[in-house]
Amino acid sequence: MTHTAMHPRAPLRTGSAVNFSGVTKSYGDVHAVAGLDLAIDRGETVALLGPNGAGKSTTINMMLGLLPNDGGRIKLLGKDPQEAMRAGQVGAMLQDGGLIPRVTVTELIEFMRGTYADPMPLGEILDIAQLTKLADRKVDKLSGGQAQRVRFALALCGDPELVVLDEPTAALDVQSRRDLWQTMAAYAARGNTLLFSTHYLEEADTYAERIVVIAQGRVLADGSGTELKKAVGGKTVSTDLGGREPEAFSRVPGVTGVEVRGARVHLGTDDADLTVTALARLGALRNVEVTGGGLEEAFISLTGAPGAPGAPGATGPVGPTGPTGARSVL
Repeated sequence: MTHTAMHPRAPLRTGSAVNFSGVTKSYGDVHAVAGLDLAIDRGETVALLGPNGAGKSTTINMMLGLLPNDGGRIKLLGKDPQEAMRAGQVGAMLQDGGLIPRVTVTELIEFMRGTYADPMPLGEILDIAQLTKLADRKVDKLSGGQAQRVRFALALCGDPELVVLDEPTAALDVQSRRDLWQTMAAYAARGNTLLFSTHYLEEADTYAERIVVIAQGRVLADGSGTELKKAVGGKTVSTDLGGREPEAFSRVPGVTGVEVRGARVHLGTDDADLTVTALARLGALRNVEVTGGGLEEAFISLTGAPGAPGAPGATGPVGPTGPTGARSVL
């Protein structure tokens, strides 16, 4: 997987940056996080994916000490979350973070730096966040993308080893998203740990060295984008429904997942030739198209396609098994 860091990656620091062991969190009868086991090594760039309601935001809020966990253990860099946050070892950029208006970029960053005993130098922050040319501009005169880079700069003020970002590029245009990712890649290239959640699957595929998929508060899959795509089938065969029920396609040889989009059915398959041949025998080849399986298909298969692992009615184990921190794909 290609990493677009602007500088060569520094040697990885040893040890664990994030460790969740049997973590639970409930809201009444709703189990938002149900026995979550997750280990992230120092120096990794990890994407956290999951459908709405999967427990991503709850997981991040517990990680940052903003929510107490009901059970299990959470450690960040070997410390309790609140302790690691107070020490400046962890920075965060959340979706609802506002900026103080009528101050300059430098004034705002300097204010935040003053809350830490050993902050990152101002020049380094401005350089990593690509804000040097905007240092004297008022915060309320920035574009959406520039303001998001300021939020990222504020997360760097304590000189953290770990930065956690919740949907960092939401609502940004394409160029602003690329600019922000350049800044985040520059931070990661220093050997630091980056954990981000996103709904942009192409971002996870492009920038994350490792992708963790969660649903119903548990890990469904954990591996590189390539590994996840390979695990759920390498190709997608799409054809017109032609009046057939979607369930009929789930019995076609080679098919690992079925999704209906309008008048067409998209079949995840681990053997495209076998699937196309079987569809031909059924007379179901109408405007057929075969494409390489992407992360979107893998995500749908993992979290919701009929008969997919982790989908309603599916059987069989998915996700990591074994001791805490074990990593596997499916």
